[in-house]
Parts: sequence; structure tokens; C-alpha cells
Amino acid sequence: MSLRPVKILVVDDSAVIRGLMAKVIESTEGLQLAGTAMHGEAALAFLKRNPVDIVVLDVEMPVMNGLDALRQIQIQFPGTHVIMASALTTAGAKVTVEALAQGAAGCVAKPQAKSASDAIQQVGAELVPLIRALTNKPEVNSPDGAIVAETEIRSHSETNVPRTNIAYPTPLKTETATRSTGSSVLRRMPRPVQAIVIGTSTGGPKALSQIMSSIDDTIWQPILIVQHMPAAFTPMLAKHLGSDSRRVCVEAQTGMPILPRQIYVAPGDYHLEVVRKGADIVAQLHQAAPEHYCRPSVNPLFRTAADVWGKHLAAVMLTGMGDDGIEGTQAVHQAGGYILAQDAVSSVVWGMPGAVVKAGLHDEMLSLSEIAGRLRQIALWKGAA
Repeated sequence: MSLRPVKILVVDDSAVIRGLMAKVIESTEGLQLAGTAMHGEAALAFLKRNPVDIVVLDVEMPVMNGLDALRQIQIQFPGTHVIMASALTTAGAKVTVEALAQGAAGCVAKPQAKSASDAIQQVGAELVPLIRALTNKPEVNSPDGAIVAETEIRSHSETNVPRTNIAYPTPLKTETATRSTGSSVLRRMPRPVQAIVIGTSTGGPKALSQIMSSIDDTIWQPILIVQHMPAAFTPMLAKHLGSDSRRVCVEAQTGMPILPRQIYVAPGDYHLEVVRKGADIVAQLHQAAPEHYCRPSVNPLFRTAADVWGKHLAAVMLTGMGDDGIEGTQAVHQAGGYILAQDAVSSVVWGMPGAVVKAGLHDEMLSLSEIAGRLRQIALWKGAA
């Protein structure tokens, strides 16, 4: 018995874009084009008559724009995943980051290719893996790892990058491999924490917004973040998270000192690392090959943070597609750092945190609503130096 196809509504005021996305959907096994609409109001009217699984929603449209339409879809049709389709412009980035922070499942870049065939290929490479991940439908006749062609994120030069295999450590045999709460967790904390690193992708902006809105002055440690996202979007993300946290939040730059109570976001298309420079710890950016199809990748930050802070590091793996960050998390684990992973229920896609949990690298698996509170507790831990 065949599975029900994933029903998709495409909403865009451009007939060309609607046509390109329609061709991708109609030519992909397991996906069904339920319909198209020119603006948000038309989309809402369609959805009242025709429930769908996924809405691909333009950011800038007449009559009702994408952000307003997203809010109404969330109210009227809860459970419907919304993917934003955005031009890589400052205006498009601002609205898209806001939409992602409000709960859009992900975003894809509008095609910039000159030929129709190249544009269709570009749309398909970003849109189809995200739809598969959101609806838990496997890739059809695809090579292992194809699903990590992340949506929000990829520079189009990042394809065809070989995946890296690692030997996972033996899963933890103690209570550290389960959901844990209370002071017993803090007694297992190996050392006081001097820095917090976070890795995330699909669903990350909303998760980050929720966490940053909940932190307070008890968390004095610097926070460094890798969110898979294009270069046009990360400045807006930093600004948004700064507003949520009421702290200084900036895109990291090479040579920038890492200071307490500040938040640093990896710029799109650059890997972020931290290094010691004399008495200081500073950021370092580079454009080495993508890892797990991603630049920025979580791995360089987690690996170098483990080198710099060792057992005084806390690492958090949030919702995200694929398994980027698994090698970096292994480095944190081996250095004695403390590792939190978001649970499956609260994740938009349980790929990245799921990989950490399945490898037995986590100390705790928590729901999104629990993570900020746990970080506040960890920040105050006064264990052995």
C-alpha cells in the first residue's frame, strides 16, 4: 500500500516562481501539488477548502504578505508546516528571519539561475529535502546523506561535498544518557562552565529566540551560535537575538575578543572557530570546505571550543536536519564538556540532536522549554575547578 502523497500549496505573486516550484513538486515522487495562490488572502481561502501538509510561502506579496499570512496559517491551520521562499536581499532577509523566529519551519532561496533548467534544479535541491524531513518521508533513490542538503543554509557552491564518517564512542551507561532533572544533574557536572556553544539548523531561529528570551543575568558566560543560514540572513538573526536576549549579539569577526555576557553568531558562508591569542580568546573565521554540506558548520566551532575551554564548556544541539555537528560534539564529549540535546517532540526536525543522542554523546536530552532553565543552573555551578 502506497503512502499518501505530501500535499503542497505554493503561494507567490510571481507566475514564474509558481511555475518553477510546481514543476519540481509535480516531478517528485511522493509529493502532490495541491494548488497555487498569488497572495496570502487567496492562500487562506484555498486552505479553508483544501487542507495541505506544506505551504511554500513568498515573503513579499501584495494584498497580504508572507509574514501576515504565516500568522494566520498558524492560527487557523495549526500543524501545517510553512516554508518561506525568500530573495537573498536585505529586505527579504529581515522578513524571513522574523518569520523563522515566529515558527516558519524553514526557508528556501528563490532561484537566481539564468536558465529554467538550472532554476528547477536549484529549487529542487533545497525544497525537496526539507519537505522530506518535515514530513518524515525518505528520499527516493537518493544517495546516503542527500537529506542534509539544508534549506536555510546552503550556499549553492556547497553541493557534492563528501560526508565524513567517525567512530562513535560507546553510549553512556549511566543516567546521563536519559532525560535528567534536579540537583543530581549538577552534581554530575564535571567543572564550572566558562562558555556555551549552540548548534542548530531547521527550526533553529524560533528555538534560539525562545531560549534567548528566557536567559537572565545568571548566565554570564559568552554564548556562541552556529545557525545554518545564508550570509544575507545572519546579520538579521544576530539583531533579532540581541533584542530577544537584551544583550549585545553580533556576527563574529576574525580577531573579535570573546567576552562574558555577549552573544556571537557565525556569519553565513563562514566557519566560526575560537582560538587563544595571548591572554584573550578570539573569534576566527575562514572559508574552508563545507562540512556535512554546511558552511558555517557546527563542527569547527564545537571542536575549537573544546580545545579552548575543555571540561569548562557546555554545548547545546538544537533542532536541525541532517547530522552536522556530530564530530564536534564528540570532541566536546572527549574533552569532558557538558552536552545538552533537544528532544524529538519539541524539535522541528530531530536530525542533528537525534544524531547526538543516538551516538550516546549527550548528558541530558531536554525539551526546548527546559533548556534555558538548565543553562541557568549550569551557569551557576561551582564544582571543582
